[in-house]
Amino acid sequence: MLPPPGEGRVADRQIQRLIEEAWPADLPAPQENQLRHDAAELLRADATGLGRDRFPTVFADRPATAVAPAFSRLRIQAAIARKKSGGQAVVHLVWAAADRGGTYSEGRISDFTFHRPKGHRSWTPLPHLRT
Repeated sequence: MLPPPGEGRVADRQIQRLIEEAWPADLPAPQENQLRHDAAELLRADATGLGRDRFPTVFADRPATAVAPAFSRLRIQAAIARKKSGGQAVVHLVWAAADRGGTYSEGRISDFTFHRPKGHRSWTPLPHLRT
């Protein structure tokens, strides 16, 4: 059962446990930890506009000018990385942040896909498909 809304950081551990139970681990722990870290940095770059230069495969089609942040006070509540077909992995993030109006919301969800060509050790984030 999910913790009640507004529980703050107290609920993060429970959310983490719930998503780990729902999707059992299928990547070696060091790979999963690296993917979770990279996805968290990617989310921060996307949500705040800071650090986008570290992800050229994701933000190459966007202007290099200053970006007004869409979110502030970002906190990762929970994260898992799991295998996907074709040498890919997906990282599921549950996060909280304040929007431009100042409303702080928990339980936001983002998924980031990473690709690792056969024989390579590092993962590369793939751009989001924009519709």
